[in-house]
Amino acid sequence: MSAAAWPAWVEDGVAFRRELHRHPELTWQEHDTAARIRARLDALGIAWRACAGTGTLATLAPRASGSHIALRADIDALPIEERTGLPWASTRPGCMHACGHDGHSATLLTAARWIKAHEPALPGPVTLLFQPAEEGGHGAKRMIEEGALEGVDRIFGWHNWPSLPLGTARCPDGAVMAGNGQIDLEVIGVGGHGSQPELTRDPILAGASIVVALQQIVSRRFSPQDAVVVAITGFDAPSAPTVVRERASLVGSYRITQPEQAARVAELVEAIATRTAEAHGVRCEVRVEPRYPPTVNEPSAAQAMRALLADELGAAGVAGGGAPPIMASEDFSYYLHEVPGAYALVGAGDGSEGEAGRGAPPCHNPSYDFNDALLPRMARVYARLAGAPAPPV
Repeated sequence: MSAAAWPAWVEDGVAFRRELHRHPELTWQEHDTAARIRARLDALGIAWRACAGTGTLATLAPRASGSHIALRADIDALPIEERTGLPWASTRPGCMHACGHDGHSATLLTAARWIKAHEPALPGPVTLLFQPAEEGGHGAKRMIEEGALEGVDRIFGWHNWPSLPLGTARCPDGAVMAGNGQIDLEVIGVGGHGSQPELTRDPILAGASIVVALQQIVSRRFSPQDAVVVAITGFDAPSAPTVVRERASLVGSYRITQPEQAARVAELVEAIATRTAEAHGVRCEVRVEPRYPPTVNEPSAAQAMRALLADELGAAGVAGGGAPPIMASEDFSYYLHEVPGAYALVGAGDGSEGEAGRGAPPCHNPSYDFNDALLPRMARVYARLAGAPAPPV
């Protein structure tokens, strides 16, 4: 019965994905999203409980004796004004599913429908995690604190990635995505009249020198083989044409692939920023705070997930164990710090040229939309990871 119904279940999953896309909600505000997901679980006869507020936790075959597998989807959207013009575009101004969490959630629900139909044959328990607040809200951390990983032996997750072609994936042994942190610098000088620079201590000149000096962290303080990024992304010192400001604010971020690199980056940012400021006769207040740790796959779990991805996408499209990490970050890293597991980046690029010939719109772009061709493929991967028979192609 389930094999014959699978095409209709996929079609229903796509419709639900677009329903979620029309009704996005920001980090820690996913109340309507959670209600829609829970209603679907109720309709499937899958018991659930709330976790981390707007998160949802459900377990199938809880008394099965084999390895306990967890499968995760994230549910929050971003504060971006959508400009896709699609029939299922966001109905909520200034908010859109610009990262594909609608697709991740609908994929997990589609897989759950198949897994539920084969629940008596599952070798071990299967936990479904519908997680809030991935977009900077550390939702995974709170899910763990509220028991989401209790009894779990392995966890798996994935993210669509438009810059990779459809039919490809990366699931390396080791780091698959970077850790990150935030840099905040406040340069404090002496303001005054632009005609009397000798009476001022210009924070803008000092700030510009700090930006240039910080570039030596990656180019001169880390090995060329280390994957590290230090980026100053904001410089705020508004003023009038004749006024030297007293303060300049700089913001940025860093990306690292080894946990120990975070402390080294923070140490170097502070030393370089404060000493460069001193050389200009100003001072600099430095705050460097870690956010997400690197997302590091356990090799045997990564190998298991790669094998299924290769079955689904073709072996030629699945990067092997040594694939380099992507420098974006993910709070799935918290789960992998607690239990073994694997996370995959799955190509979503459809071959379109997008804006200015740059390919499909990337995640976090106002023109982005989830590629629905991924839903049946990744639902099949999830179902097989859970130990259910493979849904039909």
